[in-house]
Amino acid sequence: MDTSESKRNDAYASLRYAEFNYYLVIRFAFVFALAMQFAIIEWKVYALSKDPFSLGLIGLAEVIPAVLLAPFAGHLVDKREKRGMLLKCVIAYLFISTALFILTWDKAVEGISTAWVLNFIYCLVFLGGIVRAFTSPSTFSLLSLLVPRELYANASTWSSSAWQIGGVLGPALGGLLIHWIGVHWSMLCVVAVFLAPLYSLIKIQPKPIYYKSQGESFFEGLTKGMRFVWNTKVVLGAMALDMFAVLFGGAVAMLPAFATDVLHVGSLGYGLLRSAPAVGALITMFILAHKPLVNRPGIKLLAAVFGFGITIIIFGLSTSFILSMFILLLSGALDGVSVIIRQTILQLKTPDDMRGRVASVSSMFVGSSNELGAFESGFMARVMGLVPSVVFGGCVTLGVVITTYIISPAMRKLDLKP
Repeated sequence: MDTSESKRNDAYASLRYAEFNYYLVIRFAFVFALAMQFAIIEWKVYALSKDPFSLGLIGLAEVIPAVLLAPFAGHLVDKREKRGMLLKCVIAYLFISTALFILTWDKAVEGISTAWVLNFIYCLVFLGGIVRAFTSPSTFSLLSLLVPRELYANASTWSSSAWQIGGVLGPALGGLLIHWIGVHWSMLCVVAVFLAPLYSLIKIQPKPIYYKSQGESFFEGLTKGMRFVWNTKVVLGAMALDMFAVLFGGAVAMLPAFATDVLHVGSLGYGLLRSAPAVGALITMFILAHKPLVNRPGIKLLAAVFGFGITIIIFGLSTSFILSMFILLLSGALDGVSVIIRQTILQLKTPDDMRGRVASVSSMFVGSSNELGAFESGFMARVMGLVPSVVFGGCVTLGVVITTYIISPAMRKLDLKP
């Protein structure tokens, strides 16, 4: 067996690169802090407004700048050193989290109306969306500079695992901290977590820049990532499938309302519900690190998203806390399959000089669909009612999978071998 083949069969191969381990710390800390912050802010906003639609507005506030700035951000990231870009993002998040810490202090907002407090929160979330537009392509581009090409699939699995661990612990700890010390001091913990990536970024050496202008105009460089995605059908299909599944299956955004009004479990139960999908996804990540998806990954992707849609329908109809927990865990496990396959597709198919721009397009398709899904869920909850809106979203997800299977032969024949 040659060296490249033995590396691909080693589940821990990418972990043998020191800088990649520092990268995982950064990946974890970002997601852990942001997931905790969003769990805390969602709880605070619903406590102030008692309106599911206000939860949707949180997603809308972040997605607007993330989508509008994505092409420019990806273009800039491709032209800049990736570690330095991430350092700037960490500093920006620190300022935003500190502002939210102050804003959730009752004495600081004394005399300010509830409506204005909500508006200030939305503004800070909007600023976070601006930062996120640069964070996503920077982290995606940096990964490929830390391990050999034959380890991209393995590295993507571990990177997604770090992301999911943060997604597990962030909301769970956020819910527990709200229960123990309140919203205000919980936000101080978020500020502290954002300090963690600084050391890891220092330990990673500056990386080369592969950007090649080749005489192209600014507009051509800006849109090159979009044209690449459009012309690479398997990439386009994977992004579109995940986008619509998350867009219409955004039940997680409504968890404060379900925890309070349907399941009646309070902040502690909310934290457990919020972390359940990430626990399921984490289980999937570790399984796939040892048993990669080699045979017919496209069919497995479609089956996983179809199963995800079914879990969303069951969750919407459930009035049992235990059943809801199990179903959310299962939904996360199925979603983990989608995350691994999509990240591997992007790492293997994207040229080095376009990684920032393609990652930005991915964030427009997939990352932003979480926030758009939150807005869609909040809007539909106001129009149809909380439970019917979630069930409707799950049904639409099933329709998207069936349509993709019919119209996308590239997805059915997907091959992930390097």
